[in-house]
Parts: sequence; C-alpha cells; structure tokens
Amino acid sequence: MSQSMIGAQVYTVRDHTKTPSDIAKSFARIKKIGYDVVEVSALGPIEISELVRILDGEGLTCAATHMDLAMMQDVAACVDYLEALGCKYPAIGGVEEIFKADSIAPYHEFARRFSRIAEPLAAQGLKVGYHNHSHELAHYDGAIGLDVLINECGPGVWFEIDTYWIAHGGGDPATWIEKVKGRIPCVHFKDMGITPSREHKMMEIGDGNLNWPRILEACRAAEVQWYVVERDAGDMDPFDSLQRSLDNLRGMGLS
Repeated sequence: MSQSMIGAQVYTVRDHTKTPSDIAKSFARIKKIGYDVVEVSALGPIEISELVRILDGEGLTCAATHMDLAMMQDVAACVDYLEALGCKYPAIGGVEEIFKADSIAPYHEFARRFSRIAEPLAAQGLKVGYHNHSHELAHYDGAIGLDVLINECGPGVWFEIDTYWIAHGGGDPATWIEKVKGRIPCVHFKDMGITPSREHKMMEIGDGNLNWPRILEACRAAEVQWYVVERDAGDMDPFDSLQRSLDNLRGMGLS
C-alpha cells in the first residue's frame, strides 16, 4: 500500500473548473486539502501548456484523464496530449450504444471496437480504460454486459471500476474489482447511502454503507495503483467532500 496514492477526480468540482483561472484556483484548493494526485476531467477550455503549468506549479500528478473515443482514435494527438500531462491512463465514461441496449449484442460489438481503438495506443505504451456505471450490470438472458467487456476487450484495455455505480447496479464492488486484477491501475471510490424514502444517495467515503475494509482488501489483491475519490452529487460542498473522504481514507490506513 505504501506505493499506492489517493487521488481526487476533478469531476467532483466541475462547477469550479470552467475557466483557466477557475482551474488554477481549484487545483490549488485540491492540493491544499492534501491530494498530490488528480484525475483530469470536466475542464473548461484550456491550453494543454497552461494546464501542465498549473499541475506542475501545484506539484500535482495526473494519474488518469477522461477523453472521448474520437480523440482516442487520433493516435498522434492523443499521444501528444498524454505525454504532455505525464499520464498513461486515458479512459472513457461509457458509450451511447450500450447505455440503453436492449440485448447483449451491442456489448460484444463495442468490445471488438474498443479493442481495435486500443491497439495503436498500446503500441505507444498506453492503455485505454472503460469506466462503468450501473447499466453495464443489466442481465440479458443470463449474460451481464460488464462481464462481456471484461472478457472480450483486448489486453490494451483497462477497467476503472466505480464502487458506487457497481453497488447501484446491485453488484459487489469488491468482487468486480477482483475480476479485473492487473487491469485496474485506477479505481473510483465513492460511497453509497440510502435516504428514508429509499433512494440511493452518493456519500463521502466511509459515511455510507459500502464495505470499505472488503473493498480495500480487493484493491490490494487487484494491484490498484491509484485510489481516486469522486462524488458526482451530494449535500456537502464538493471541496469539503474531498476533504472528508480523504480524512476518512487516511483513518482507514491509506496514505
């Protein structure tokens, strides 16, 4: 665990990253909270040179970044962008063709398509990631979409398991983390609670109902490198949320 690091998914503070000035202020706040690692996502327009200047100025490492499929397919541009960021792990956050699939077929097709996209980047020493939500856990005559992606995507694809969305889909986060051992350099940590009206609720790490000792055990076994804290929505100010989750994870023995 000494080589693993806790990161902040910048999507958590996306309402505060609309302009270069906002991005600089937000990254400074994230660093002050105690994070040394970020996952870059949901930024407003900014030149890559300016983004790198901000990251370097704050002493922040970019563990991963989200980008769309079109950019991944422009291999030269993708490689240049990632090299500038010092980042080896681009990922996508889901795709339209399987978001509302009415059969398992789109999952098979996307696994083939994503594997083809990954190949030229793998030749450059890069892997492309898939970030799950909950729809990938839908059953189609006994088959589960996420199983298809894991089993059929090539070795150039890694999986950014999101603990909240796995639980939202009725799955066990630890089990799915273990399924992608060696293919999960980054994991998304967010907790799940329940309201009195029985609605799922995103919570700060350790404040909800997920089994964190079990999840952390699975992460160790799966050789996770980056533990990336994220919260899409919730009651607490997003920066206070990042602080709370970091404090709780440190209380669990992470550093």
